[in-house]
Amino acid sequence: MKTAEIRQKFLDFFASKNHQVVASSSLIPGNDPTLMFTVAGMVQFKDLFLGFEKRDYTRATTSQKCLRAGGKHNDLENVGYTARHHTFFEMLGNFSFGDYFKQDAITYAWEFLTGEQWLALPKDKLMVTVYASDDEAYDIWHKTVGLPADKIIRIGDNKGAPYASDNFWTMGDTGPCGPCTEIFYDHGEEVAGGPPGSPDEDGDRFMEIWNNVFMQFNRDETGTLHPLPKPSVDTGMGLERLSTVLQHVKSNYETDALACLVRAAARETGIEYSQSVPSLKVIADHIRACSFMIADGILPSSDGRGYVLRRIARRAIRHGYKLGQKGLFFHKIVADLVAEMGDAYPELRQKQAVIEDALRQEEIKFAETLETGMALVDAALAGGKTAMDGDTVFKLYDTFGFPVDLTADICRERHIEVDMAGFERAMEEQRTRARAASAFKVAGSVSYDGADTSFHGYSNHSVDAKVIALYKGTEPVQTLAAGDEGIVVLDNTAFYAEGGGQVGDIGEISAGGGVGALFDVNDTQKIKSAVFGHTGRLAKGSLNIGDTVQATIDLHKRLATARNHSATHLLHAALRKVLGNHVAQKGSLVNAERTRFDFAHGQPLSAEEIAEIERVVNHVVAANHEVKASLMGYDDAIRAGAMALFGEKYGDEVRVLQMGDFSAELCGGTHVNRTGDIGFFKIVAEGGVAAGVRRIEAVTGEGAVAYVQAQDSLLKSAAANLKAQTSDEVLSKIGALQSELKALEKELAAAKGKLAASAGDSLAEQAIEVNGVKLLAAELEGADSAALRDLLDKLKDKLGSAVIALGSKSDGKVALIAGVTKDLTGRFKAGELVNHLAQQVGGKGGGRPDMAQAGGTQPENLSAAIASAKDWLAAK
Repeated sequence: MKTAEIRQKFLDFFASKNHQVVASSSLIPGNDPTLMFTVAGMVQFKDLFLGFEKRDYTRATTSQKCLRAGGKHNDLENVGYTARHHTFFEMLGNFSFGDYFKQDAITYAWEFLTGEQWLALPKDKLMVTVYASDDEAYDIWHKTVGLPADKIIRIGDNKGAPYASDNFWTMGDTGPCGPCTEIFYDHGEEVAGGPPGSPDEDGDRFMEIWNNVFMQFNRDETGTLHPLPKPSVDTGMGLERLSTVLQHVKSNYETDALACLVRAAARETGIEYSQSVPSLKVIADHIRACSFMIADGILPSSDGRGYVLRRIARRAIRHGYKLGQKGLFFHKIVADLVAEMGDAYPELRQKQAVIEDALRQEEIKFAETLETGMALVDAALAGGKTAMDGDTVFKLYDTFGFPVDLTADICRERHIEVDMAGFERAMEEQRTRARAASAFKVAGSVSYDGADTSFHGYSNHSVDAKVIALYKGTEPVQTLAAGDEGIVVLDNTAFYAEGGGQVGDIGEISAGGGVGALFDVNDTQKIKSAVFGHTGRLAKGSLNIGDTVQATIDLHKRLATARNHSATHLLHAALRKVLGNHVAQKGSLVNAERTRFDFAHGQPLSAEEIAEIERVVNHVVAANHEVKASLMGYDDAIRAGAMALFGEKYGDEVRVLQMGDFSAELCGGTHVNRTGDIGFFKIVAEGGVAAGVRRIEAVTGEGAVAYVQAQDSLLKSAAANLKAQTSDEVLSKIGALQSELKALEKELAAAKGKLAASAGDSLAEQAIEVNGVKLLAAELEGADSAALRDLLDKLKDKLGSAVIALGSKSDGKVALIAGVTKDLTGRFKAGELVNHLAQQVGGKGGGRPDMAQAGGTQPENLSAAIASAKDWLAAK
């Protein structure tokens, strides 16, 4: 039975039992900030189980995509080396929210697994476990289902504490919990391993395929269990494991859904298909994890979920490298995955091009790091070492960007211990240095437990207010005196506190009609979610808790910021219109000067695309649509088409900002009244900030006019300097200068070539013999990389058989090149030599066995590095 058929049968069975078939949720948990990824089918129903949410059904079934590759839930290191560990997997589940309980859950499971019209598994191949004291579940299995007593195993508290058991499920230290019953399949005596609860239970003979969790208690802080008023059911069955059973194979990777990906991995790495090659299984697993993560909006980055994605992708790429594939290959397997799973998960087919491009870019980016890092790891482990010290692991990571988990992977494969404690010490030292050098927002570091601040800034630029708290620095005080820097908390304010990418307002807080105290506000930050801290300096007078004041924003700055913020919404919509719906916001910064917008897109924007985005935005600006803000429930807003931004947290009630029928987003910021108030929109910069993430900077209104005027002035100055009669002649004048420059560069290259030839004759005479091999190691004055390459070729021809190392320094930088004549490349590698030299001058490099180049930033060490080539060769 094919995996797709098994998945559908499961959903059809529970639909026949009046379960609502619910689509798989995203790998990004939408309602649980404690989880990095969706790790089980129950995650999307957590608020239902806790009673925080109501739906129009009380029983549900899903096939949920899951990921376990970060934090507490992490199977990454075992993937590829066991029969059934994965990063990505599918979990089949059925759920009861206060509806049916143990009797129905158990009999449903048995009927689906053994019923003739469903899976028809042999009953004698199945056994179950129950929690030791759960007589109810035991009796249902034994008396109702008819399972023999020797097929039912009671499991007690086997994890060192009360209710800490393989058969007692908890959501946390407190909260919903209850016993569970697990169903196991017996692969037969020919497979090693014992039944659950036995000393050899970790063998492969008895495989858990289904876990039925019975949430019937609430555990309080004292550890006491209180019966829940509405007990519920949460089950989970691994689709891959079930496919293994029904397809009569011993490993998940032999099932149809994964074997096709193992074959694709073999095809793209250029080796013969085999289930005995762990690296092929790693690649097959990881292409699923990476593709589904990208389809759900995650892109490779240096932190959070994006870092986990990068880690998985790079691990797969490294396994391809291990199999001999040095070129791009990983992204080519996406098509095979789409063919296999695109029908069940349409987002894969819809995002195929985005997935392929993101993975291809990651492969390109990682290629140089991998080549260099592997050489450095090999060098660090040379000489039969049995351990790698923490400082070396840290240097590989910090200096050369080689991932720690890949270093650990390589060492584990070679049975070499890694000093992770030493690595962590080095990392903590770096973090301490970083913390000492970092700045922080003072408003977020004060202690406050008073009343909230009422915000009136959407409709007012000045409000009357009362001082309810004062801080000098971060210490609470009763009074601020002239010259004091501190924070003022008011009961009412017109000042917008930084949030949603928009900076905090500036302005002034005055008392006594402007003749008393005057506090200059230079920033506004939230102390708590609804408490605004006005940061600044008391210019005159004194300010006391309880004083009545007037809080007035800098209206000119506010209006400029509002123009930029509203333009950001239009830009987001225009990007999706011009580039495609894969565009998603990844960050923003809006102030009075400009807007900065980061978004998901795999390649640089062309001049034509930038021009079209500007045209679209300015068309909407000219249409002068009304900008309307309304409050509504979060679900209602999403159903109405409003866009929620990735990574933002929203409450039950949200503010929807709509601009005509062109843009609708959830936003708490300040905006213009009509799109025409933006005036004019101009993009001033576009570039990459991370793999798959681009950044646009733009200006509006007066800022846009000033930018265009500055560009016009610059063009006119260029025309004058080039002696062009009109601006139109500037390009032709520049073209003529470029042609002249190219001619001069050719003349210079020819002169350098002659110089290299003459230098080669004299340098060749400096060659010495080390262990029967000619070595020429020399430092040259003022030679660039191109000149060093030319000279290397001349010296190879001159010497015939030799190892050569050349270096030069200029403008605080070092250029290195190493060469090995072809008759010696079997014994010596140019890449190893150049890395030996580069590490001494603060650099790195790589290349072919016969020629390799490197750079460095420590020219003062060049002479010693060149001299060390003799020792390097002598040690070989």
